[in-house]
Amino acid sequence: MKTKLSALLGIQYPIVQGGMQWVGRAELAAAVSNAGALGMVTARTQPSPDELRHEIDRTRALTSKPFGVNLTLSFAARDMAYGDWVRAIVDSGVKIVETAGNNPRALIEAFKEHGITIVHKCTSIRHALSAQRYGADIISIDGFEAAGHPGEDDVPGLVLLPLACEQLDAPVLASGGIADGRGMAAALSLGADGVNIGTRFMMTKESPIHENVKQALLGANERDTILIKRTFRHTGRFYKNAVSEEIVAMEHRPQGATYEDIQHLLAGSRGRAAMRSGDVHGGLICASQTIGLIDDIPSCEELVSRMVAQCRTALGAALKASDALTNHYA
Repeated sequence: MKTKLSALLGIQYPIVQGGMQWVGRAELAAAVSNAGALGMVTARTQPSPDELRHEIDRTRALTSKPFGVNLTLSFAARDMAYGDWVRAIVDSGVKIVETAGNNPRALIEAFKEHGITIVHKCTSIRHALSAQRYGADIISIDGFEAAGHPGEDDVPGLVLLPLACEQLDAPVLASGGIADGRGMAAALSLGADGVNIGTRFMMTKESPIHENVKQALLGANERDTILIKRTFRHTGRFYKNAVSEEIVAMEHRPQGATYEDIQHLLAGSRGRAAMRSGDVHGGLICASQTIGLIDDIPSCEELVSRMVAQCRTALGAALKASDALTNHYA
């Protein structure tokens, strides 16, 4: 299944694992890459650049296939000291990096000096065009259905993706709302060169999160996510649990909420602990609306093979339907 994206990244199938905090560890990234897609180690899951080096080494010991590193930029301008993280990635010989979050210009320039292919994740066309000008090789377009930070424009993938494919010259990754081969077929039909998948890979055997969390998400439906921090214009989509609902309730108080009011609920340490311990109400758990489409926990190899087969079937069925209509009205 060759596209511009799979050729550029050197992978068998045009499928990229999302860079998920607390989830993008060596075991998952290697399993995704071994299945023919592109695994992604999440840099800031690690407590330090040295620990990231170790995680990259662990990944390389588990796969000989290409994999990438996600480096998400803080939205806070004061937190922009990424030199040590860049050096750790460059020194480790990684050749694919996904950036997301704040303006990636400085990082793109730094990585491009070392021949690294850059994927930048955006939530709007204007930001995608800027990233392309800065030198990003691939643009990942995040629709409103996505987990994490879907932006502030509330534009779903069915609208955002074809607009991106019309206006960008770089290969486009469809991100958000894709969990199976039908979604992959839809994205390719809309002009994407591949798909970026987070929540679905979180729900695999190799995913490092606790089984209790997987089972909670397995029993959830498409209405079981919630948007937090809307009043701060820093929207995030998370699984609907006690912590995320408390944040929204505080935002909706007559006096509203300050960032200091909710900071203890947002703490990354709480989310990490919840993922590890299986306390599904202990911290924020990232999840997209695709949890309504997920009904099992396969291996990464099973999932990728199934997605590709289902994608081919869906594309073939669409072609047959088109031929049938043409013949009917001929």
